[in-house]
Amino acid sequence: MGDWKPYDQVLKSALERACKRHGVQYRDEDGQKYYDAVPTWGPHTDVPHPLTRIAKHIPLVILSNAMTEQRHSNVRKLEAPFHKVYTAQDAKAYKPRLAAFEYMIDQLGCDPEDLLHVSSSPRYDHFSANDVGIKNKVFVNRGHEPTPNAAYSFTEIRDINGLPALVGL
Repeated sequence: MGDWKPYDQVLKSALERACKRHGVQYRDEDGQKYYDAVPTWGPHTDVPHPLTRIAKHIPLVILSNAMTEQRHSNVRKLEAPFHKVYTAQDAKAYKPRLAAFEYMIDQLGCDPEDLLHVSSSPRYDHFSANDVGIKNKVFVNRGHEPTPNAAYSFTEIRDINGLPALVGL
């Protein structure tokens, strides 16, 4: 995982390696198409309404592996107001690197114990969040990754509709 590189380079390199591994010709324009598609992706359908409801009471923060140029499109699709949005490009580190989480915590000027971290990815989020000292974690079990070990101390929900009740709303 060497030094940080722009996401388009990371994505193209990964696609090129996958093509080589499977005997498929790689074309840089195909890699660019995948990169260009990222801002067209939308959130899971259960996300916008509960986040909008929560944002009225709790400041929401995003730590994204996206590029800064993709930030506005991605956030707009979530439909909720966000207090802060940090990208891997801002942090010069991609999750799961601890540097990404440390950057966010430093920028917010808070302690890890002040945060509630919500994610469906143990590998890219929960393990690192735990390692930097974030005690309050919610695992959104969408069924695409194994449930993390209970030692990581998290609360599990099936989708974001369960989040307002967890924060007392």
